[in-house]
Amino acid sequence: MRTNKVLTALTAWALVTAAVIGVSAHDLVPGKKQTAPVLLKGGDLYTVSHGVLAATDLIFENGRITSIGKGLSAPAGAQVVDVTGMNVYPGIIAANTTLGLIEIDQARATNDMSEVGSNNPDVAAHVAYNPDSEIPPTVRSLGITTALIVPQGGLMQGRSSLMNLDGWTKEDAAEKMIVGLHMNWPQAAIITAWWMDRSAEDQKKQMDENRRQLAQVFDNARAYAIAKKADPSMKIDSRWEAMLPVISGELPVFIGASDYRQIEQAVNFARAQKIKMILVGGAEAWKATRLLKENNIPVVLGPTNGMPFRADDSYDQAYKLAAQLDAAGIKWCMSPGGASWNARNLPFYAGFAAAFGLSKSAALRGITLSAAEILGVSEQIGSLDVGKKATLVVSKGDILDPITAQVTNMWIGGRAVDLDNKQTELYRKYSQKGRQ
Repeated sequence: MRTNKVLTALTAWALVTAAVIGVSAHDLVPGKKQTAPVLLKGGDLYTVSHGVLAATDLIFENGRITSIGKGLSAPAGAQVVDVTGMNVYPGIIAANTTLGLIEIDQARATNDMSEVGSNNPDVAAHVAYNPDSEIPPTVRSLGITTALIVPQGGLMQGRSSLMNLDGWTKEDAAEKMIVGLHMNWPQAAIITAWWMDRSAEDQKKQMDENRRQLAQVFDNARAYAIAKKADPSMKIDSRWEAMLPVISGELPVFIGASDYRQIEQAVNFARAQKIKMILVGGAEAWKATRLLKENNIPVVLGPTNGMPFRADDSYDQAYKLAAQLDAAGIKWCMSPGGASWNARNLPFYAGFAAAFGLSKSAALRGITLSAAEILGVSEQIGSLDVGKKATLVVSKGDILDPITAQVTNMWIGGRAVDLDNKQTELYRKYSQKGRQ
């Protein structure tokens, strides 16, 4: 009897596992390595780095841009793609997302966003990244070629990975395997809402304890570094080993904070710890522009279509935040704000910012070159320049406009990307229903 129960349980587990695998893997073949030159002829090139070049040709070979100019001759054996009247952009970079870490919210087996515990500096997003996820193909159909995959949960979330949204394996897809360490700064405000069942004193104690824990992590890492230098043969601890590039200044620390008090505390912490800080979220960063500029801290903003952070904020505060930071001379880029499906709306978030005081060129920069600069890959991607990787997209209309944007072609590192996805497959299927 017991054997039958075990077999039944194993069978059920196998069926659930098969079902989960079936819904979490796409069947699109990743692009082949570029073997012949490609000439994009006659398109309007939105270079980002040096303006818009109307009716201009672009050639890329062996995965990199080799020529930009008018009337270029096609190299021997080149594929010529006529993009006359269309727009050519560098691939859009989605900073701060969970793409490839979760498939279905209700299916626990497809959720690998966070690790157990509050402080996990040794967690690395690429370890859990799923290159066969159904979500990235849908997202890239809107022009997103590259995404910063960030682990979630706890105070110290772990380390992010910059992945291209096409590839056979995580190694094949990686643009930069380890980008930085991510932290959530502790709450700074006492919550008095009806649903809060903890006293103000208890909340304050928890905030103090959370800040103490974060400081202790850095103290432990520095102690480990000193001990390792004194005795190179000492036992490796993966937590503190992962912290070594952080305390040496090699890797930046992305600190999530929205409230002005959180931002101020986080900046003071970064200064005291002598670490490179990048602010994430920053809903009230407009109040801290002087502090951020003095400390040379860039900001990874969340989506523009948010509600006002405070009851007395203007209704459009989230929409105009990018323009405020840009006017103050703060380095910033825009992100879809964590949730994996949100990444597909990133170009339109930038478009909304352009409708609320930001120039369109700055809006485009905020999801391309500025993101590449903040993430440390601007020598490779983020703009249309000779020598950079041929990671680019072609759209029939304005890529920041949800009405006219229509991405027709994409290359990542010179590899042609299949823009089909689950959504287009369903569209083709159900468009036939009324005709039968």
